[in-house]
Amino acid sequence: MQRQPNEERIMTRRMVWMGLIGAVILSTGGLLSAADEAGFVPLFDGESLKGWHKAGGGATYRVEEGCIVGEVGPGDNTFLCTDKVYGDFILKLELKLDVPGNSGIQFRSHKRERDGRVYGYQCEIDPSPRAWSGGVYDEARRGWLYPLTSDEAAQRAFRVDGWNEYVIEAIGPRIRTWVNGVPCADFLDAMDIEGLIALQVHSGKEGRIRWRNIRIRDLGKHIWTPIWDGETLDGWHILPGGTWAIEEGAIVGRSPASEPRHGLLVTDREFDDFVVRVEYLASRGNSGLYFRAEESGDEVGIHGFQAEIDPERDAGGLYETAGRAWVVQPSPEDVQKWYKPGVWNEMVVCAQGRDVAVFVNGHKSAELKDDPGRTRGKIALQLHGGMEMDVRFRRVEVLLPGPRPGA
Repeated sequence: MQRQPNEERIMTRRMVWMGLIGAVILSTGGLLSAADEAGFVPLFDGESLKGWHKAGGGATYRVEEGCIVGEVGPGDNTFLCTDKVYGDFILKLELKLDVPGNSGIQFRSHKRERDGRVYGYQCEIDPSPRAWSGGVYDEARRGWLYPLTSDEAAQRAFRVDGWNEYVIEAIGPRIRTWVNGVPCADFLDAMDIEGLIALQVHSGKEGRIRWRNIRIRDLGKHIWTPIWDGETLDGWHILPGGTWAIEEGAIVGRSPASEPRHGLLVTDREFDDFVVRVEYLASRGNSGLYFRAEESGDEVGIHGFQAEIDPERDAGGLYETAGRAWVVQPSPEDVQKWYKPGVWNEMVVCAQGRDVAVFVNGHKSAELKDDPGRTRGKIALQLHGGMEMDVRFRRVEVLLPGPRPGA
């Protein structure tokens, strides 16, 4: 039977649509990958080192067959650094070890003024039997932040003899990494919120590594924002007892031993996910930085989490008032590692979802993962009742998202 022209057109359209559907089915991964790549821009043009500069030792970097090739040379660790600074971002790249050797990808990193030494967060490239590729190390500063000690899946992810895809995500205080799609690091740390990206060649006898397809999605950056204006107590309110005053650029809290009530200086607003940073000088008595707390109306005045402030012990521990009491109580030996008596100290509290991390002078003093405690509440400074109190606070600020590029 001879088909009519209209029938032929219908059959042709059906064949076209069937072909398109087949193409979609066969290439779903590619289509998903294309969607995942939205907003990414290349950091490496495949032909030159434009936008990058070298720092540190004598390793060499060259462009070869669309890759950046780094090779061990004399001297210290060497870094190929971006000219541009990045804050919040997702970084993707592929890498391969031609000659196995230790390496890493720096991010939110900096160069020391006196000698140009690169320091900061490093996502590890580790072909050794230890197999910590994807863990995070603080280069030339604090050492290991997230080793892969007991994560067997992450340890198996890296291919010593082939190409590897790395993903590094840094948004506010949360840092996450993946190697070949396997989750590796996931932790909170707000020591640096922006900095350089760099490709490291570790010092040693041998090592050659190549990187390609380096691209980034720039998500802007978070900004430290004061919640104390330095002059008044606007935005805060006082719960008795004790007294609060502003002296020489600091909030000063005092209370006599005869006062049974806890004195509190409380924010008017509540916070859920946040990072708060304060500098404090504890001269006498027990104090604390409350967060995700609620006013209670009793003698204590407030219920919730407290990061411990004390001139002698427990600094940086976590206590839950009207709850579990001590959640994390550090040992005296640990406190000596991070607390400096008689001088100003810095405390940072990161709270994201049900994860909490406390830092004193950059050292992690307490950490909770998937904790059942409160997820929203106020920030407060405490004067403990029943003891002689003298404590000072300055530079009280929170980390908030800034505008995104193109917004």
